[in-house]
Amino acid sequence: MNNSKSYFFQSFLIILLSAVFFLGVKKVLPKKIFSEKAGTTKNVLIDSMLIDAFEAEAVSKADIGDTLANQPIVYYETNGVTFPEETYENYKGNQYLIAFYEKLYQLETAQKGNVRIAYFGDSMTDGDMIVQDFRNYFQQNFGGKGVGFVAITSESAGSRSSIEHQFSTNWKTQSYLNVKYPKRAFGVNGHVFFANDTAKVEWVRFKAGRSKFTSQLDNPTLFYGSAKNKNGEVSFIVGKDTLHKKLVPNNLLNTLALPKSGLKALKADFIKADSIPIYGFNFDDGKGVHVDNFSQRGNSGIPISKFDVSLMKAFQEKLDYDLIILHYGTNVLNYGTKDYTWYDKSMTRTVNRLKECFPGVSILIVSTADKASKYDTEMKTDSAVVPLTNAQKRYAVKTQSSYVNLYTLMGGDGSMVKWTEEEPAMANKDYTHFNFRGAKKIAGLLYQQLNDGYKQYKVLRQNRKQPEKEKEKSLLDTIFPKEEEEKDAN
Repeated sequence: MNNSKSYFFQSFLIILLSAVFFLGVKKVLPKKIFSEKAGTTKNVLIDSMLIDAFEAEAVSKADIGDTLANQPIVYYETNGVTFPEETYENYKGNQYLIAFYEKLYQLETAQKGNVRIAYFGDSMTDGDMIVQDFRNYFQQNFGGKGVGFVAITSESAGSRSSIEHQFSTNWKTQSYLNVKYPKRAFGVNGHVFFANDTAKVEWVRFKAGRSKFTSQLDNPTLFYGSAKNKNGEVSFIVGKDTLHKKLVPNNLLNTLALPKSGLKALKADFIKADSIPIYGFNFDDGKGVHVDNFSQRGNSGIPISKFDVSLMKAFQEKLDYDLIILHYGTNVLNYGTKDYTWYDKSMTRTVNRLKECFPGVSILIVSTADKASKYDTEMKTDSAVVPLTNAQKRYAVKTQSSYVNLYTLMGGDGSMVKWTEEEPAMANKDYTHFNFRGAKKIAGLLYQQLNDGYKQYKVLRQNRKQPEKEKEKSLLDTIFPKEEEEKDAN
């Protein structure tokens, strides 16, 4: 009995001393004591260019909005349209979307042409999150079917519902995320794939998705690069049918279209295709709006600066993008800094590179969303969020790109805590990533801002000054109506 009492008091004394010790050292511990980053997995990738940029740039203590915050942003006429002057604080930059809005207008009013969007992102858009709903909103209102461009392999294929995607494990893959000097230039998705296993066939399989806009694999088209190998071929397996197609890698960028549409499933076997750079498949019906999701975990956006200008221009000739969206920030928040001058400089170069690659294409910068971290015992908005959004807005203004402040759009300070803890929840317990419910809401908010700008554009377009020749033509039409001319002719 005495031994039990002695053991109890010893245990109690240890616990008491531990508590006293913790209270004693608490003052010297950092306020931010718990990392909210997900645990390391085999699929987590490191953006080598982000690390290089962070280490190379001298950290400045200057206010990130120093020279821009105090000046109004004045726009100059584009195609007769001028959006109202903006302040830096409330900057959206819809003026720089006029080319994109005009394509939407022609599509809506005259059913002419189609519109294509490239949506680049990080883990926020993994598994087609956000993008699939963003795509649905456009296709519901402007027409179009299909998931667009899909890479040969993907780390998030298993979690994607807009298309079922399987592939063999023997593909050789190079990514702009962690390869500085690829064997061949990266494709528009930031990857290049090789079927270099001569012993086993490399294959990829697709099955149509669940939404009404992705229920078919329309116009399957393979994209591949140039090579000396003239013996490569692809066997397309559709149901019980097999079609053998020769690969002809003569040009910088080549396409191979399967002469079938409305497919539910497709398998492609690559035979003797070693050394031929393979980029991916495109699925669309050629009408309305198409949105390609180019997401990759761990990406900061900076690796896009590695794009080969000539190859990207070749992709542009075939895919014809009207808008490029850059949605980054998740992987930039974890560098223990509130000064993102280095990121502003790096992304300015990146956006300017995109302008070389895709001349005349509108660009939209989407800021980081809110992210919560633990300070003492409470989850609060991470102190790096607002400085990062300011840096993103800064390079948007400097590069004449449009801008969406996702942080304020979702509610600003403390919004991620609310989205995570409310019922039903709209974000995961990492206080960083949205779940499918939250992703759909974010897609709706992004679409709404773009659509609000489009509505404003239509009003401005209607009220724009007509060129003198158009005025003369309108006057003649008034004096001599077409109906009267037809009557006279009869």
